[in-house]
Order: sequence, then structure tokens, then C-alpha cells
Amino acid sequence: GPVDAIGFSLGAMTLIRAALAQPQRFRRLVLAGIGKNVFERDDEATAAIVAAIEEGGDSTDTGSDNRARLFAQYAHQSGNDPVALAAVMRRTPAATLTPADLAAIACPVLVAVGDQDFVLPADDLVAALPDARFASLRRTDHFATPESFDFIDAALEFLDAVPG
Repeated sequence: GPVDAIGFSLGAMTLIRAALAQPQRFRRLVLAGIGKNVFERDDEATAAIVAAIEEGGDSTDTGSDNRARLFAQYAHQSGNDPVALAAVMRRTPAATLTPADLAAIACPVLVAVGDQDFVLPADDLVAALPDARFASLRRTDHFATPESFDFIDAALEFLDAVPG
């Protein structure tokens, strides 16, 4: 039967694509760490991130792209696979989504984004989803989202509160 699913960043983007392909498979979705990036790509930033990951992620050069440096550090943390992340980011992008595309996702959706996340704003994403709620995570940047108690609380409350 339909499942509840939680995805963060690339995982949230993957859930959107899966829900578009087979909306009947999902009862509820929690999408974290995504916003304007659902509808627009920044190829220059992506190239900088891939380069930083491939350079090893230990750059302290203050002149470098801070977002790229943070992605690279994250990619090189224990348990992460920097080669796989760089390959995913280098791939030919899927077709750009439009707000009209997201109308096919009829299940309840929580969009949770840190108030210091570079993917903000998320207004267009929330507006495009037929049954969406938004949770702003206080004092949370992109990389802190998965461990944020505000995120965990919001996700659990959403999953418990929405009839299924």
C-alpha cells in the first residue's frame, strides 16, 4: 500500500520524482532542504560544488565559494561517499519541473526548510503542491537540517496528525 516517506535535499528531490511517476504509492511526504531549487538550477554553483568535492573538501580558503566548501566537507564526512555525490551532481539534469507538474502529488506534504538554508524561499514549492504545509526550522542551515530537533519534531507531528 501507500507509504509515508521522508527525504532531505537530493533525497527530497528524488521523492518528488517518484511521487510524480507513481503518486498512488505515497500516503504522505516530508520534503526537507528543498525550495526554489526544485524549479531552477544553478549550474555555476553546481560546478563549484563538484570541484570542491573532488579537491578533497578540506579547503579553508576564505575566497572560495562557501556553499561549495560546506558541500565538500559534508561529502567527506565519515559514512558519506564523495565520489558518488560528485557523480550525481555531474549527471545530465532531469527535465526542469514546473509548478504545474507538482499538481499530480495529491497526498499531504510537509516542506521543512531551515531559516538559514540557501534553498529559500520555498513559497513557490509549497504553493504548487495541492496539500502542502510549511515548517520553518529556526536557526538551521541546510546541513544541520537532518539533525535538527525542530525538523524531527515537525516531521513526527505531521506524520502523526495527518489522517491516513
